[in-house]
Amino acid sequence: MRLVRTDSHNIDFKKLVEELDAYLAITDGEEHEFYDQFNKLNHIKHVVLCYYRDSILAGCGAIKEYDSQTVEVKRMYTVTGFRNMGVASSILKELEQWTKELSYNRCILETGTRQLEAIGLYKSNGYQIIDNYELYRDALNSLCFEKRIS
Repeated sequence: MRLVRTDSHNIDFKKLVEELDAYLAITDGEEHEFYDQFNKLNHIKHVVLCYYRDSILAGCGAIKEYDSQTVEVKRMYTVTGFRNMGVASSILKELEQWTKELSYNRCILETGTRQLEAIGLYKSNGYQIIDNYELYRDALNSLCFEKRIS
């Protein structure tokens, strides 16, 4: 696996985001429009792509500033054929390293209660469930997590 740091203008990232959005439109159902408003790419400057055998696109993830100490993990996605191979954990660890390099000390994120694989990923990587933060405070199908980065 090869991890590449880039930004939201990257064509491969945009391709994966289209796949992710199509998947979420199905799993989110009627709530997709609500969640979609928080997933625009124009505020994302830090993206990690994962390539298998140097050229086959396997997954992505991103971070964006939430406040002066915190980044929000966004747009985590693994291509179906690469799931359960450690792609998402590798991307998440790289995002955490980048978070540290940028002098932030906490990652937060939101995922849907129906996203069982994502919930398992975050728990297995040391993320703790927290009260839903600002954007998702009243969203009944949202589950929020945090991890302190030292």
